[in-house]
Amino acid sequence: MKFVAFRTQSETHLGVVKENHILDLHTLEKLSKNNNSAAFFIANDLKQLIEQSETVLPYVRTLLKNKDEVSEKSGDVLFLISEVEILAPIAQPEKIICVGLNYLDHCKETGLEPPASPVIFSKYANAIIGENAAIELPINSNQVDFEAELAIVIGKEAKCVTEEEAEDYIFGYTIMNDVSARDLQFTDGQWSRGKSADTFAPIGPTVVTKDEVGDPHNLDISLCLNDEIMQQSNTKNLIFNIPYIVSFLSQSMTLKPGDIIATGTPPGVGMGRNPQIWLKDGDQVSITIEKIGTLSNHVKKNHSKLRASIKKEIQI
Repeated sequence: MKFVAFRTQSETHLGVVKENHILDLHTLEKLSKNNNSAAFFIANDLKQLIEQSETVLPYVRTLLKNKDEVSEKSGDVLFLISEVEILAPIAQPEKIICVGLNYLDHCKETGLEPPASPVIFSKYANAIIGENAAIELPINSNQVDFEAELAIVIGKEAKCVTEEEAEDYIFGYTIMNDVSARDLQFTDGQWSRGKSADTFAPIGPTVVTKDEVGDPHNLDISLCLNDEIMQQSNTKNLIFNIPYIVSFLSQSMTLKPGDIIATGTPPGVGMGRNPQIWLKDGDQVSITIEKIGTLSNHVKKNHSKLRASIKKEIQI
């Protein structure tokens, strides 16, 4: 199943994508109960649904099997994707964990040695945006870069799990653009500020359940900047595979339902090019991952004024 969060006018919904339509799960559930007043079993929030996924997912599958019969009762079940606003599928995860330097050729283009163990850093929820939302260029950076990444969505609490157990703790997969202000990232010596500016974590457009993805280690991944291919690889080229990453992280921290783990970016980032390429006002960035979909965002300039003291410090 492909879960999606979306907005119609002032209301937010949780749905499942079917071709070019979205099935609204709350409406589908309501109609299946013949409009009685019983409380909804399906949460209208993907993170909450994931927390209850062991009981809720079979119920959702049953509703979807009966969707044609139910849909005849109302036209409010189906929405055209093109007519709604797609939101980030998970807006407030407890954790956004990222793996750096996880493709060999990306290590080479950055001039860094492949790591002996996963390089871990965090992004924060203020950075999350959804499909078609704007990536805003910070006023204190001139070197904003793009990174196409396959992201894991954790399905249940995981602590000290083995590699063999790891798949049981995964709900599904999504796409993340690990947008990065390289000047801030490398000036600071640690990566949080350069990676966590507002709008620096486009996620979506869907979360696809693991059964529908199949083998996550054989997915084509690409990024286009203004229709030009910049990154093109396959997840088979990951240095540390997904079970290893989940197990590795769970030895130190408890992973919670809805946590997002970005698995690293392939070669082709703007920083590694000659001449280097940085995102600019008006750019369009699209990431496509096989079996998941395409995440597209435009870039816009932040028109806030930079304080004089900060302006002097960064010498703009």
